[in-house]
Amino acid sequence: MNPFATELNERLKAKAPGIYNMLSRKGKESYFPKTGILSQSMQAKGSAINATIGMAFEDDFSPVHFRSLKRLINLDPKKIFPYAGCSGLPELRKRWKVMQLQKNPILQGKPTSLPVVTCALSHGLSIASMLFLNPGDTVIIPDLYWGNYNMLIKDHCDANFDTYPLYKGQKMDLESLRDRLSGTSIGKKIVAMNFPNNPTGYTPTEIEMREITDILKTSAEHGNHIIVLCDDAYFGLVYEDGVEKQSLFAHIADIHENVLAVKIDGATKEDYVWGFRVGFITYAAKGLDDDVYSILENKTAGGIRSSISSSPHISQSLLLEAYRDPDYQAEKQSKYDLLRSRYETVKAVIAANGKRYKEFFTPLPYNSGYFMCVSLADGLDGDAIRKTLIEKYSTGVIYIHGVIRLAYSAVAKDKIETLYENLYAACKEQ
Repeated sequence: MNPFATELNERLKAKAPGIYNMLSRKGKESYFPKTGILSQSMQAKGSAINATIGMAFEDDFSPVHFRSLKRLINLDPKKIFPYAGCSGLPELRKRWKVMQLQKNPILQGKPTSLPVVTCALSHGLSIASMLFLNPGDTVIIPDLYWGNYNMLIKDHCDANFDTYPLYKGQKMDLESLRDRLSGTSIGKKIVAMNFPNNPTGYTPTEIEMREITDILKTSAEHGNHIIVLCDDAYFGLVYEDGVEKQSLFAHIADIHENVLAVKIDGATKEDYVWGFRVGFITYAAKGLDDDVYSILENKTAGGIRSSISSSPHISQSLLLEAYRDPDYQAEKQSKYDLLRSRYETVKAVIAANGKRYKEFFTPLPYNSGYFMCVSLADGLDGDAIRKTLIEKYSTGVIYIHGVIRLAYSAVAKDKIETLYENLYAACKEQ
């Protein structure tokens, strides 16, 4: 093992042995180098003559770039073209942490790591999986989950899924989650939770969130070491009263020394910049100090360095400018209002036509996010219906996990009723 990794591991074992034991073999091997090209370049930063880094500079020390590109972007070339660093722009990391606290008031006073920039959430999930999952490990996950988890977690890490029903009637099936985290088998447990959920568009109620927190805490008190992957891709898009508006991460950040909360979030969906590819990984657990968090940040940066090297500089710079803009909050509210109006239109259409639709499909509980799902009546072929919708009704939907997912976020309000009527018609043709 590399001596830098060994040094990190020894520090971690001394200060937080439980966290050390949660790491995968690759997680224990991960490190960000103190020597080599990057560190030598940092040491030479500010030198009158600097021939260290693999970039090209003009004679005035500005980065070499094409004017045809620069004139498209109203930013200093230094904020566009150079590398941004493996952990991301320091100012953006600090700003995102402040924003996390603003969006999750119960995080106030709970120490967390400084967010590390990833190339959006898929990359963040990949890095987190690398750090904590060994081949053969099992991830406890609802039966309705984002399809890319199969590639990111199962295929990439050779892990297994232990699925439990997301719903029991119109509520979450939290007894099934409790069953997965109890029993006689004590050890390392990995739990993945995504709220608002993709594909269902469901976020726990305030009562359900407290129960989830209690389930995790009770399991930890029994001796389990639990890593909770909090996929917050659609964070903030909650449309109903009584539904929890703060992240699960904020609730479990300091519930027990045996619970490591890993927040994987980003601007991708929160700020409608899907192609910018900017996400973050943040860590929290009871009793951890800045030194332990710096070790986790170092190992995360090592994973980034060994995969993509760094995330795009231009995307990070543009986001920083947006977050400083006095109109940012007002613009964000207006886009939230747009999505909420579509959500409310969906509710109205289903309320008006639900008895008729029930012959062929029934909505699953939903209250947030971009999506909602319907379960099909017995005997209906979901994939055949999906193809009929494309071929005869010029309408696209997703068929996954035995349900049909409808992204109302992508549909104009005046087309939403047509969407459901087309689905009804395609089902009727079966």
